[in-house]
Amino acid sequence: MAMKFGVMAPQGWRMDLVDIKDPVEAYEAMTRVVQEAEQVGFNSAWLFDHFHTVPQPTQEVTFECWTSTAALARDTKRIRIGQMVTCNSYRNPALLAKIASTVDVLSHGRLDFGIGSGWYEHEYNAYGYEYYDAPTRLRLLREALQIIRAMWTEEEAYFEGKYYQVRGAINQPKGVQTPHIPLLIGGGGEKVTLKLLAQYGDACNIGGDLETIKHKFAVIKQHCDDLGRDYESIRRTSSTGCFIGRTEEEALAKLNDEQRAQLDTFRKTALVGTPETIRERLAEYEAAGVQELILWFPDSTKLDALHIFADAFIAQQA
Repeated sequence: MAMKFGVMAPQGWRMDLVDIKDPVEAYEAMTRVVQEAEQVGFNSAWLFDHFHTVPQPTQEVTFECWTSTAALARDTKRIRIGQMVTCNSYRNPALLAKIASTVDVLSHGRLDFGIGSGWYEHEYNAYGYEYYDAPTRLRLLREALQIIRAMWTEEEAYFEGKYYQVRGAINQPKGVQTPHIPLLIGGGGEKVTLKLLAQYGDACNIGGDLETIKHKFAVIKQHCDDLGRDYESIRRTSSTGCFIGRTEEEALAKLNDEQRAQLDTFRKTALVGTPETIRERLAEYEAAGVQELILWFPDSTKLDALHIFADAFIAQQA
């Protein structure tokens, strides 16, 4: 089966809506990208779960993840919609499972549920969430995963943990997809996160260079073997930036100064160049075991990059 492709929606978090000052038009620009991605054959569209922009917090638009997920699900018909990834600490897990179940219904079964332990300390402090140390955030995630699975599979969910408790929570409807909404666990921590993935997840998202990706996949496989789980039952995704142009000069013009200054290093973790150049890199991702590659286009609101990529790599799969 050929590798599939997803696209990150221009949500504002990475300063990709700064040229659009009207927030209504900014949302319409975001949904146009996802609708266009659907039309040209992308398999999925994804949203970040952040409140403040990076690399520095600014006053620029950053749309909230789950309300945007619901809106995009109703603005589209075929493309899958997911989060890269939901921060567990920002929402009670039982409520989050209920939200996801509702979105799965209103999308007619097109939701991918992505979740991770969280990391952006500035947002925690700004919004009044307690920023626990990394081991505690992972323990929170472990409990949340058990609650979410119970909310999606049991008539009444019960869980008594150190951090979370649910006592007879009813969640109807549970969603459309069976046996439940696909659960993607983000992160690459080898001892805890990837073991949680093998225990509870249906999909992973591993970033970094190709050697890192291959290594992390091997770790996941070992955890699966230890737990008696079929490694192939976990969908393997990765994410990267895509700086594509019809010419090399056009592609390089999309890089910022820091990226240009470290171009050789940057090329190891991003797609930069013409379709011919990028084709070789995609073959390497597929050979490493990636089944779906999720792309962030810095200029996606212009739509041209989506068409260049789709014409070269998606149309041929139709």
